[in-house]
Amino acid sequence: MKKISYSILTLLGLAMVFTSCNQQGKSASNGALSSNAAEKVYVAPGEHDEFYAFMSGGFSGQLAVYGLPSGRLFKVIPVFSQDAEKAYGYNEETKPMLNTSFGFVPWDDAHHPDISQTNGELDGRYVFINGNNTPRIAKIDLTTFETTEIIEIPNTAGNHSSSYVTDNTEYVVAGTRFSIPVPQRDMPINEYKGNFKGALSFISVDPEDGGMDIKFQVLMPGFDYDKAHPGRGKSHGWFFFTTYNTEEANSLLEVNASQNDKDFIAAVNWKKIEEYVNNGGGTIMPTNYAHNVYDEHTQSATSTMMKEVLMVNPSEVPGAIYFLPTPKSPHGCDVDPTGEYIVGSGKLSANVTVHSFTKMLDAIENKKFAGDAYGIPILNFEDVLAGSVEQPGLGPLHTEFDNKGNAYTSFFISSEIVKWKLGTWEVVDRQPSYYSIGHLMIPGGNSQKPFGKYVVGMNKITKDRYLPTGPEVTQSAQLYDISGDKMELLLDFPTVGEPHYAAGIPADLIKPNSKKIYNLSENKHKYATTSDADARVERNGKEVHIYMTTIRSHFNPDNIEGVKVGDKVYFHVTNLEQDYDVPHGISMIGANTSELLIMPGQTESFVWEPKRVGVWPFYCTDFCSALHQEMQGYIRVSPADSDIDLSWSLGE
Repeated sequence: MKKISYSILTLLGLAMVFTSCNQQGKSASNGALSSNAAEKVYVAPGEHDEFYAFMSGGFSGQLAVYGLPSGRLFKVIPVFSQDAEKAYGYNEETKPMLNTSFGFVPWDDAHHPDISQTNGELDGRYVFINGNNTPRIAKIDLTTFETTEIIEIPNTAGNHSSSYVTDNTEYVVAGTRFSIPVPQRDMPINEYKGNFKGALSFISVDPEDGGMDIKFQVLMPGFDYDKAHPGRGKSHGWFFFTTYNTEEANSLLEVNASQNDKDFIAAVNWKKIEEYVNNGGGTIMPTNYAHNVYDEHTQSATSTMMKEVLMVNPSEVPGAIYFLPTPKSPHGCDVDPTGEYIVGSGKLSANVTVHSFTKMLDAIENKKFAGDAYGIPILNFEDVLAGSVEQPGLGPLHTEFDNKGNAYTSFFISSEIVKWKLGTWEVVDRQPSYYSIGHLMIPGGNSQKPFGKYVVGMNKITKDRYLPTGPEVTQSAQLYDISGDKMELLLDFPTVGEPHYAAGIPADLIKPNSKKIYNLSENKHKYATTSDADARVERNGKEVHIYMTTIRSHFNPDNIEGVKVGDKVYFHVTNLEQDYDVPHGISMIGANTSELLIMPGQTESFVWEPKRVGVWPFYCTDFCSALHQEMQGYIRVSPADSDIDLSWSLGE
């Protein structure tokens, strides 16, 4: 116990030395960025960035879209959290997207985006991202930059080793961070060891429409499953997960889960399990989870509560899963573009460990085992080791790859990015980060085709890098040029929430497919009003439905009478514009939801429950024309026992 505590304190002490040296080096060498750095990130007015970067919002629950190299923020895509700007999770159409087996959950912790791939290369169709808290996987359609599907992950807690896609987007994976009783039940926590289990979920993706479905789950020993990466190229068909807490401790994990010299990378042959499942294998397990889908034609989401999942026990599929010993408390699990090298970043290890896929297959074939864990064979460490990067820094976390055979690893404690050579394991460059870097990202750096021009570091601490804003300062990203032999820091830029990971892609793979309008002729919304002539107000008991249109610069109808205290008033608003980038907004005084922001050709709805007699205005919230201020209307609210008939004007 004392030895473990001392080693951690030593690392923290060394971290202070490294950070101090980094800062001194900065001041001593140039004290500022080199003179041409600004030129390298400058994107002239009217010109476009070369890359999109999709950066997770962490505790914001959202996904932010930036341009590279400028670092400009273009959009925040609502995913797991309500967003009043877009009315996401507030309007009637998108409320079902945030439904779960626990009820309506309007927040989550968004961690790891990944872009769909074809033949191991980014294809720009979808971004997938995990909700870490209430386990979920979301899909964002990159023609509209909107969340179109969220599937809850049962038998899981802390959905962290997610979401990562296979070479042809056959599967998105979701792995549990916390092991739990499976199925959930009341049991003493101190009976954790041997009784708690981890689940790895393989979510199939329809090649035509991207629809998701949980194909199967794999029931694993009760470790913590931290990060993951699919095999690439030669290792396609396998998936790799880092584990920690192989001690199966349930308390004070910073000490009790740091006892073993080595934990594991779990190598999962999903092709073999898939074949087993397709032939009728696996056990149906009762459970509950929500599957939420947004339909672009009806412009509305539906939520379906699913009742079962197919569970596979590794003992049923011998030879499907193996453990690769990896020092020590590994976090990142990364596979190089060829699929040969599997990099495990042990947070408490002095080295970065690299396993060989070829050696792994040989060890399996020749049964070079060092024992087993709950029936899963453990391969001999020396027999699967490709090599190690010797003492590269302190606290290695994540590795990305360029297109020249180099790897780039983030070091949290020594606050730096270290570049090293695949095959020789030689450190060839290092650059400080400011400060305490977590993930890093090279566009395409986790695919078979990286675009090795930039690396983005996502830092946990900024301190003195920006103007102070009280006790909390902005989260931060830093852009480095990696086109030459040496990395060059080009830019700091603030980020939304805490960016855990990012996915980057050339803009040209997305721009041509970006949707500009929703065709009114294709609007199948239940309450769509596609012409001014059809605008109306209808009463059904205490419900009032307003079928409203909006176009520059008026609402139709814009004067409504006969609404009473206690009514439930539904605004169904259709934007009649068919022009690119002309949304309209609407807000109603006293509405307990948010405004609507309605894209051209779209219909959205919100509910208003008037509680006071009076004449109450509504107005457009999105500037649309020179007469934007004139875009307004009134609703008269009368007492509940009033005999005033419902009436409205059509803007004549």
